[in-house]
Amino acid sequence: MGYTIVSLKDKILEMYPDIGKHGISVGLTFDDEKKTYIVKFEKGGQKLTTHLEKNDADDCMNNIKCIYLGVQIGQFIKNFEERQ
Repeated sequence: MGYTIVSLKDKILEMYPDIGKHGISVGLTFDDEKKTYIVKFEKGGQKLTTHLEKNDADDCMNNIKCIYLGVQIGQFIKNFEERQ
């Protein structure tokens, strides 16, 4: 499946609107060696990182929510809120 990092990031933000509601910025890169996307969340100088497997990214682009990423996002939001 062909898509850009920008379109994947936009899709993640669309599927998980709590990211924007909590003022969290998202960075996304692809690790060629590991064949996985690296997702970086940042808020108030705090940074958290996770990965998104290629097949999960493909599902995301097909409007199928990735359970693993959704759980990570929920935990990250909780961590960011607790740190403030």
